[in-house]
Amino acid sequence: MRAAWEGIDARKVWDSHCHLAGNGDSGGGIRINPAMESLGDPLQYVQGLFFTNAACVRDETGQVDQSYVERMRALMNGMPAGVKLLLLAFDASVTAAGAVSWEQTSLYVPNNYAAHIARRHAQSFEWAASVHPYRRDCVERLEAAVAQGARALKWLPATMGMDPASALCDPFYSALARLDLPLITHAGQERALPGVDAQELGNPLRLRRALDHGVRVVVAHCASMGQNRDSDRGAYGPVVDNFALFARLMEEPRYAGRLYGDISAMTQTARAGAALAQVIEREDWHPRLLNGSDYPLPGVFPLYSVEYLVELGYIEKSAAPLFRGLREHNALLFDFVLKRSLRSGGKRLAAGVFETRAFFDRQAAVPA
Repeated sequence: MRAAWEGIDARKVWDSHCHLAGNGDSGGGIRINPAMESLGDPLQYVQGLFFTNAACVRDETGQVDQSYVERMRALMNGMPAGVKLLLLAFDASVTAAGAVSWEQTSLYVPNNYAAHIARRHAQSFEWAASVHPYRRDCVERLEAAVAQGARALKWLPATMGMDPASALCDPFYSALARLDLPLITHAGQERALPGVDAQELGNPLRLRRALDHGVRVVVAHCASMGQNRDSDRGAYGPVVDNFALFARLMEEPRYAGRLYGDISAMTQTARAGAALAQVIEREDWHPRLLNGSDYPLPGVFPLYSVEYLVELGYIEKSAAPLFRGLREHNALLFDFVLKRSLRSGGKRLAAGVFETRAFFDRQAAVPA
């Protein structure tokens, strides 16, 4: 535990991928798809139960939103002073015509709600906005979020139904670049939240359009799951690992200083293979990697296996009891200490991967 914090300035540690959720019983505007509360869709229902259990929410009337935030604050009490979580808002699904599609929206967490929680608990939280680029007033919404202190923007294309390679995104990308607001966007296969469910929208190569507009893009999870078509080789190019496509983008000199990856969820059993080994061993990538927990997922026990990480050689067998105990006690601390303990090819993740605060300092002026 002590070794995990050696060489780390806690004041610079911002967990860059932390989901804000609830059911809207606080009046803050959160909406969840009714399928996640109905046995009519068993998969979504079970997923919803896993998430609420992992976040230790109270299901009494009027307590869900509040207890979700209270649990995060309680977990933060186990972290050194100065550490913060970046809370992610989550926009609705929007059609190409600019109309909100609530039927295809799994979760909606308004920017105003995320901003309110971050202001109310400023010692623990920062926040990232979420604006769908197909909204007709997307630029105005983005500017309003920046004026409220948003540190980044969050997308999940396969769930929210936006194509990062579409020309419809161009005005929004221009605004992101002008405001110097980084875009944190999921890439690779998405299994946590259903929605439009178009996995091809998670192809990392579709992010070239944002990068070419000058946007700082953070590829969530380093696109470390699933496969997509290699569109660089034509419309009928081969299907390859998403992580390989992400790695190709990382190797392109023109994207240095623009393309980044976050390592959230990469210790999950489904992701802890060759991709995790590569991000640990590629020390030249470390200045372009950001740590995030993907909270509350570290508390979803079926997704992680300490024993599997031991088997792969990432952690020592003697440390396994510590990690199992930590996970039951504090999911955020478990995630941090685990990643600080990872080893592969004699390498470990640099301290700068965890000291992410400076990345979210914006150079552009906040609009009036």
